[in-house]
Amino acid sequence: MADKPQSGNIFGVPYNFERPSVGRLLSSYWQPGKGMLVEKPFGIGYTINLASWRSWVVLAVVAVLLWNERQGEDDVEDMEDDPVEVIIDD
Repeated sequence: MADKPQSGNIFGVPYNFERPSVGRLLSSYWQPGKGMLVEKPFGIGYTINLASWRSWVVLAVVAVLLWNERQGEDDVEDMEDDPVEVIIDD
């Protein structure tokens, strides 16, 4: 039986199942001169390139959205204890 390839593309999506090394892991997340998305060092698909300023903008937006969502959960918990007045017009 022939050995299966450890890396390649399936329908245009890259995959790599070679055993990762520390150097390959670090170099895959920091690739100056490349786009915002780069191939993952292990697994299927893409990951963000931390050398790109666009990646930092995306991470900042995600952090703000998560922070805002957590703040909203605290407000909802405070509102659950307060009575609600319902007015019905005939």
